[in-house]
Amino acid sequence: MSTPPRRLRGRRLLPLAVTVAVIAPLAACSAPADEGPVTLTFQTWVPGIDQAVDLFNEQHDDIQVELQTIVSGAEGGYAKMLSDVQAGNPADVAQVGYDQMPTFLLNGALEDITDYVGDEVDVFSDWQIGATTFNDRVYGIPQAAGPMGLYYRSDVFAEAGITEAPATWDDFYAAAVAVRATAPDRYIAAFAPNQAAWMEGLAEQAGEPWFQVEGDAWKVAIDNPDTLRMAEYWQRLIDEDLVKVQADLSSEWFADVQAGRIVSWMSGSWADAIIRNNAPETSRLWSVGLMPQWDAANPRSASWSGGSANVVLKGSAHPEQAAEFALWLNSNLDSVSLLTENGAGWPAIADVDSIPSIQSAPEVFEFFGGQDIWDVFAESNEQVARDWQWPPLVDALNASLLDEVAAAVESGTPLTEAYAAVQERMVAEMTAKGISVAD
Repeated sequence: MSTPPRRLRGRRLLPLAVTVAVIAPLAACSAPADEGPVTLTFQTWVPGIDQAVDLFNEQHDDIQVELQTIVSGAEGGYAKMLSDVQAGNPADVAQVGYDQMPTFLLNGALEDITDYVGDEVDVFSDWQIGATTFNDRVYGIPQAAGPMGLYYRSDVFAEAGITEAPATWDDFYAAAVAVRATAPDRYIAAFAPNQAAWMEGLAEQAGEPWFQVEGDAWKVAIDNPDTLRMAEYWQRLIDEDLVKVQADLSSEWFADVQAGRIVSWMSGSWADAIIRNNAPETSRLWSVGLMPQWDAANPRSASWSGGSANVVLKGSAHPEQAAEFALWLNSNLDSVSLLTENGAGWPAIADVDSIPSIQSAPEVFEFFGGQDIWDVFAESNEQVARDWQWPPLVDALNASLLDEVAAAVESGTPLTEAYAAVQERMVAEMTAKGISVAD
């Protein structure tokens, strides 16, 4: 067993109302040595992760891992994981989004693996290990994130007289005006009311976080001044017909991207593959820049839906071996390189320069006109907000956000009112679940 960590970076404190388990812990024990290798089950939706799992199995005689592919999301894999924990037959290791960690803690579904991983977690970037650390205890091994950047058609921007990525939101507004003037059906971007993660990323980057812990309660500030400023900004773009109100990743959106009618997309580091695979004829016409800034002197970024971790589910019969596998999967350089190459997201380890698939990605760089786009996302990852916390009941948050923003867009009411409504709904939801909310 590893020694406990001397320090944990990116510490988070959760109120007692969150850390109290509502599912009784189950006894955990390891199989005797003479029974052969320990077999673990691993539930994940990550594409291509089987290659890394196979590599682990090849290199380990004492632990073997069986992969179970699940559907991502609250109604898919997460619901199954929680019900399996409650029934007493969980998988050993599971893929859980950073945004879902407080909800899993609220349901008593995570093993504390601090004593199994020791100070080996120091290999991970501050904010990503912070996303899995609560009250100085580690409840998951970070795998990958989606630091956001601006994918844009550099040829269209050049046609509009724009020679580089907009550095500020004022620059982005000016670019939106210029792009709109190049063709009657062309927009700089879509405003996507179907994407809670996208809207949350805009709010995270805007400044004040939506959720913070105050003593034994949660401070909820969804309608804070920074978020309302962001909402007013996008309202202006909508009102002036400078962005197209459209669901991204829809058939219409893909057609507009392919035809050059939508010419930028603020998204995560993994989104390059979506653009490359769905608009191959636009090769060498794209570039990537950082997100525009509200305060250029204090750059701030966000990660699409946070990212995801490998957790040990409460009731695993082999928590120590499960933690060992999760740590290896996300820190062994061969494994991390495979995961990155297959689109798992931006790696969680801090030393990204040591990852072969980050250093050399000819197909990716060629599509983006020879640009090493990973340099941009490495910088974005360093700028991801350290103060953003995900709340318990994040599924209720996402549902409220989608409902209220879509209703505002459809009715023509201000987006600021939508965020105020989400604030009221989340306070009510959390209070109804017995979660303390600060006045």
